[in-house]
Order: sequence, then C-alpha cells, then structure tokens
Amino acid sequence: MKRKIEIMDTTLRDGEQTSGISFSASEKLTLAKLLLEELKVDRIEVASARVSEGELKAVQQITEWAATKNYLDRIEVLTFVDRGVSLKWMEQSGAKSQNLLTKGSLNHLKFQLKKTPEQHFKEIATIFSAAEKKGMINNIYLEDWSNGMRNSKEYVFQFLDFLSSQPVKRILLPDTLGILTYSETFDFISEIVEKYPKLHFDFHGHNDYDLGVSNIMEAVKAGCHGLHLTVNGMGERAGNAPMASAIAVINDFLPDVEIEVNESSLFKVSKLVSAFTGFGIPANKPIVGDNVFTQTAGIHADGDSKNNLYFNNLLPERFGRKRKYALGKMSGKANIQKNLQELGLTLKDSELKKVTARIIELGDKKERVTRDDLPFIISDVLDSGTYKQKVFVRSYVLTHSMGLKPSTTLSLEIEGETYEEHAQGEGQYDAFLNALRKIYKLKKMELPKLVDYAVRIPPGSNSDALCETIITWETAGNEFTSRGLDSDQTVSAIKATEKMLNII
Repeated sequence: MKRKIEIMDTTLRDGEQTSGISFSASEKLTLAKLLLEELKVDRIEVASARVSEGELKAVQQITEWAATKNYLDRIEVLTFVDRGVSLKWMEQSGAKSQNLLTKGSLNHLKFQLKKTPEQHFKEIATIFSAAEKKGMINNIYLEDWSNGMRNSKEYVFQFLDFLSSQPVKRILLPDTLGILTYSETFDFISEIVEKYPKLHFDFHGHNDYDLGVSNIMEAVKAGCHGLHLTVNGMGERAGNAPMASAIAVINDFLPDVEIEVNESSLFKVSKLVSAFTGFGIPANKPIVGDNVFTQTAGIHADGDSKNNLYFNNLLPERFGRKRKYALGKMSGKANIQKNLQELGLTLKDSELKKVTARIIELGDKKERVTRDDLPFIISDVLDSGTYKQKVFVRSYVLTHSMGLKPSTTLSLEIEGETYEEHAQGEGQYDAFLNALRKIYKLKKMELPKLVDYAVRIPPGSNSDALCETIITWETAGNEFTSRGLDSDQTVSAIKATEKMLNII
C-alpha cells in the first residue's frame, strides 16, 4: 500500500508575501478553482485573517463557490492568537479551517511575545475550544519550528505534548527562515513522527539556500503526512518549495508515496500565476521554464534521433509541453531537421547546408532564432541562389537625428568598381535609395520603380525577431519582388535592394 501525502498549496497566502505581489479577488477565485479542480491539490491556503476588506471579499467569494462543490473543508486561512478576533473574521468569510500561527521556538516566544510556554498554551487552548464550538477545523503552525528543533528542542516537545491533548487536526512544521539542511529535516521529522505516531504533521519548506525540494524529499522519507508548496516557488525572500519540481521529484524518486496532483496541469497553472502576478518564470526553471525542454547543441538533437540518447524521465509530454530544438550558432543540421519536420518541410542536403550556415551566421548576430523564423530564412537562402552576385553594398552609415533629415553615406561595388555617395531623405531607407540613385545616375543607369514595400515578422515573435522585407519593383512594365532578412528592419530592406540590383 502506498502512503498518501496531502499537498497543500499556499500560493494565494504565503505566495502573496512575495515582494510587490497582490492578487485581486477575481484572480484568487480563478486560481482557487484551478488549483482544486484541475491541478487537484488536496487543500489551499487562501488568505491571512484581518488583512483587509479586499481580502475578506476574496475569501467570501472562494468559500461561496467551495460550498457548492463540497470543498469548504479544503479552504484554509491563516489566523492569529488574538483573543478570537481572527475567528470572527473567519465566520464573516465563511471559512471553516484555520491555520493558527503560534511560536515554535523559545526565542520567538520570549523575545516577540514575552510570554511563558504555559501562558502561550493556555491562549491556544482557548482559541481551539472556541473554534471547535463554531464547527471549525483546527490546524496549527509552529512558527520558526526549525530553529526551535536546533536550539530549544525541549520547548518543541513540551508544545507537542500539549497539542496531543487538543482538538487539532494537523500540526504544520515550517522551516520559516529556510535554514534546514536535508539531513536535519530528515532527523527532526523522523524524531517527531516516531514520538507522536497519532498526530498529523505537514512540512512547510522555504528556499533560502535553494534546498527547498531536497528538504521536501527528506520530509516525506521521514514520514510527514503533508507538504506545503507554492506555484513557481513564490513566497517571502527566496520563496517556498516550488510546486512543479516537488511533484516531479515525488513521482520519480519516491515510489512508496501517492499524491493526487495532476502533472499535466502544472505548466498551465504556472503560466497563469505568472500572468496574474507579473512574477516572471526564469527560462531555466525546472519543469516550467521556457528552455528546460529545449535542446541547443546539434549533437543532442542528433542523439535524440538515434534512440533518444539525450532523453531523461522528465518527458515534456508529462507536463503538457513539447520538446524543442533551438536554432542559433550552436545549431547543427540535426536541430534544423527536427524543426523542419515540425513544419512539414524537407530540403536537399545542399540546401540544408546553406540554411545551416545562414542560421549560424544569424545566431552570431542575434540572440535567438526561432522555428517561426525558419521559413523566412529558407526563402532568403534559396532566393539568393537564383542570380550571380555582381553588385555589393560594401558599407553604409545611416543617421537619424532630431530636427535634421535622415541621411545615408553609401559605398557600393559594381563589377569590381567602388562608388560612394551621400544623400538625405524622408527616412533612413529613403536616404539610402537617394544615395543609390546618385550612383546609378553617374553610370547612366536607371533603377526600377518601387511599387510596394512590406515588412513581416514571424507570428508571436518578440522585438528581436527577424524581419523579412518584401519589395515589389517595376521596370519596363514588368513587376518582380526581392526579399531581405535581418533582425533590423532597415537593414533587411537594404538587403532586399541589393538583391534587386543583382537581378537587374
């Protein structure tokens, strides 16, 4: 029989303690529904009591919805030892499960509350009794429990002895300051679970030393009954143990444990939380980062084509994602072929070599080349093979100053001879064309008439996207087009013009 572990998500409460983050009432309700019904966590902590009117309204909306779904016991609120004020707030909100914040270390008790253990326990017992009479569920946080175990273990066990006789459903053990090593986590929780086998213990890990996931693993091995996690690892300071990584680790490395969380929804929920908060997801963040299922080196793409040599158990399909093959200066032919397959395109070996060379060239100039850029690159490279180049734009200076007309100084080589001219225009490209006209006038040659000018970027691209400029020209009553490709719009137009000069 596998041991069931409860997953409690505290993104809406502890995650909201991320600096600068605040959820609206509608965002909290949307995420509450998603966390319980799609991600399928066992419980959610949605707010702190007494914070604000807005917080009260948010919890009221969540509990009203939860009541219709029979989820009310799974909605939890952080409360305080405040002579019942938090309980009145709970009643107004419609919530039924309180997570009472108490002192889990002697240091906190002495210097923050300035009370004895007996005084503290007496106040807690009064609150528990009142909550029980109101039909509420009592859970309790032992704040700074990790330092309590390090420095005042006798007090922690005195506290747990007291709780053994109280109407409490869950005891929540937080590493409040994120100070535990994984060996301490295992030792402390093992000792507690062995001493109090009838009590339910949750572990609440913070990530100050980037040990949040390691501590989650050891807490489960030590016998804890529940875990507190946040989407994207949100939370105070360095945040809490991240949901996505913790779930993947449990599923892959702890076979004797059972959890209900739906892996395939992790990425979707992560993106929504990021959108609501503006709290960006690092590109290399495990499971949910943009780059974590992207192979960059060509040798890796080649290995994936030969018996999936560079795959591990973290298959992107588990999380509703797809493997990608990056295009850039590290790309090899295997990367490009993988992307071509996705687009349903095939190229000859000679064409593939030219496209590979062009992508490497662009990768040196531009941080990122995407799969959506690929059709433009193919068009540009294959189009270049339809003529023999005799005209070269060797150099140019484009200026654009406030209060002055844009100007261009152009150096052009035609069949081995170099010409230089300077001109002004209504824009940088217009100035370039005027300088070009001067050169062709000297050679007593006429340029085609520009009849259409279009700029495209791949769909969904960012500001660093490749620009494809398509210019339609007319000469002797006939029209033809030339294309240019670059991350700079004016430069792509100049490249399209250079092609035109060679075509004519």
